[in-house]
Amino acid sequence: MSLLQGPGSSRKTYRSIEDERPPSFTHQQPESAGFNPFPADSTAYQSLSVDGEDPFHEELEPDVVHIIPEQSSRTRWTHVEDLDAFFTRVYQYHQRRGFLCMSLQEILELVQFVFVVSFSTFLLRCVDYKILFKDKPPRNGTDPTGKITIDDVLIPASECLVGLPGWLTICLSVATVFWSLRLVKTVYHVFQYYEIKQFYASALEIYDYDLDNVTWHDVQLRLRRVQREQHLCIHKSDLTELDIYNRILRFTNYEVALVNKNVFPCHFTLPFLGEWTYFTQGMKYNLELTLFLGPWAPFENPWHLRPEYKRPSARPVLTEQMSRRIFWLGIINLVLCPLIFLWQILHTFFTYAELIKRDPAQMGIRHWSLYARLYLRHFNELEHELDSRLTRAHSLSTRYISGFPTNSLLVLLSRNMAFFCGSILAVLVALTIYDEDVLTVEHILRTGTLLGGIIAVCRVFIPEENVVWSPEHLLYTIVQHVHYLPDSWRGKAHTTPVRDKFGMLFQFRVISWIEELLSPLLTPFILIFVLKPRAKQLVDFLGDFTIDLSGVGDVCSFAQLDIKKHGCSSWHLDDSIVLDQLDDFQDPPGKTELSLVHFTLTNPDWRPPEASAKFLTSVMDHAQEESAASLAGQRGGVFQESLLMNSILGPSQGVDPLANPVLSPLM
Repeated sequence: MSLLQGPGSSRKTYRSIEDERPPSFTHQQPESAGFNPFPADSTAYQSLSVDGEDPFHEELEPDVVHIIPEQSSRTRWTHVEDLDAFFTRVYQYHQRRGFLCMSLQEILELVQFVFVVSFSTFLLRCVDYKILFKDKPPRNGTDPTGKITIDDVLIPASECLVGLPGWLTICLSVATVFWSLRLVKTVYHVFQYYEIKQFYASALEIYDYDLDNVTWHDVQLRLRRVQREQHLCIHKSDLTELDIYNRILRFTNYEVALVNKNVFPCHFTLPFLGEWTYFTQGMKYNLELTLFLGPWAPFENPWHLRPEYKRPSARPVLTEQMSRRIFWLGIINLVLCPLIFLWQILHTFFTYAELIKRDPAQMGIRHWSLYARLYLRHFNELEHELDSRLTRAHSLSTRYISGFPTNSLLVLLSRNMAFFCGSILAVLVALTIYDEDVLTVEHILRTGTLLGGIIAVCRVFIPEENVVWSPEHLLYTIVQHVHYLPDSWRGKAHTTPVRDKFGMLFQFRVISWIEELLSPLLTPFILIFVLKPRAKQLVDFLGDFTIDLSGVGDVCSFAQLDIKKHGCSSWHLDDSIVLDQLDDFQDPPGKTELSLVHFTLTNPDWRPPEASAKFLTSVMDHAQEESAASLAGQRGGVFQESLLMNSILGPSQGVDPLANPVLSPLM
């Protein structure tokens, strides 16, 4: 409570006093030795009587103004009901740079949807293409030069919007309903974002203009301090970094494990193409609907798996229910397929057509596929941490793929095709410079655009000159960033099969566009004929790999980074660590161990369990020995066989391992 003196009052002076703090807990973890957002000597100001009288019990004069907060900041954030959603919004608020950016993005997505639907309807119904293409004269042409004007081409709204065909009426009706639901959802999200804005300002003491200067690690430190002071979670007095990550990434960890254990189908054998990895946003969304978000999903709320899934005796019935649920979800996808496919065509065209015309070389650029982002992701790895690793490996991966010798015949044809098309295009450009009326010649612009596109495509297949290519070294360096590649690739980086499999992870962007475009057509059949027979595996997976944590809820057991339960025997250097359960059937192997190393380096204040601490110490001990051997010119042997050592000694997450008290003793 603040007391403000009225005019003319001079009885009080002010001095600094220590701010009141909540009682500390004996098991409180020490904070980082780095930036401390809540200094211990922070002070508040409170009025103090000169003559020693108690300023809080004196009778206030009529001219004294009371300013009483509407709600105490100490109780406002106490016991947040859905901490998963709350922490996720806190994380997204930081990553997406505040209230204005987040709200504006959702509003503009609504505007974009209206534009795509309206503009498509306009092009379909309100343009007279026969007049535009000069197949018939304008109805009311008044231009004495005979040129066609925009007014001649446009059909009046009173004509073009009357008598709409039935299929178009259905599409517009569905689009209107969908947009209305999105509008309600957007308004709800804006209120949620405003709540997070207040939380950042009042509890974390971070304002939007400071977000660019604050790291997620700083936000997490303040978030843990707010938990100790205001008890966001009433089930625990303190939240560890692992608790926060488990809540933000609860379902993502399940998805990573489903791919890691090959439960979710991502690999298909196609005629003439062989093995193909296919995983799209549509498939990912349907997986989330099936397991996490749907009204009949195994999770009855975001943090609790239905109890029957933990009982082995109930699994036959649950398998039948899961099978029926996947089947009907596939049927719904099949019914909505025409509308979704139409939207995909329109959205893809409006998004990428201008980009391809302006820079056709974009079709030859590669990026990490959606499947790769799950396959290469650590357990408990946030989105920006994953982006950082994969971005560092992007240029190296491009060099590795482009270094493979292209088919000699294809190179020869591409060089000559580029020469012929370039010669014709050069003549057209020269004629246009000489006389711009050349542009009025029929099909001249279309010809120039087509020639430019052919040249750009041909250049993709023409290798660069004066490039030294060392595939083994490049792939070895790529592993230092992505951390996971099949062990069978060692020594075969120069071979075409390895190149093709790596290309499934690091694929052409245009291939991703085509896969997403075809997703509405293929997803229903994948659900019905591929995922439905795996219903038992899904039920068994949820029952076998779900554990209940106090104050956190049900999480994927892999997310606990418990190497005693999910360790891989070939990755352990210390024989004193006894594994309760071997998990040697992971793909790639050692994911739990590398996830543990990554999480510890990213969160230096986190204290792992005893077995994990021993493993980390043995890893760093071995890394130090191999580093010393490398400096002495004796690098080889075991080190070359250890992708784990390669990951540790290579560029890591931007966190100095020397700053970590668990990993640093032997460094």
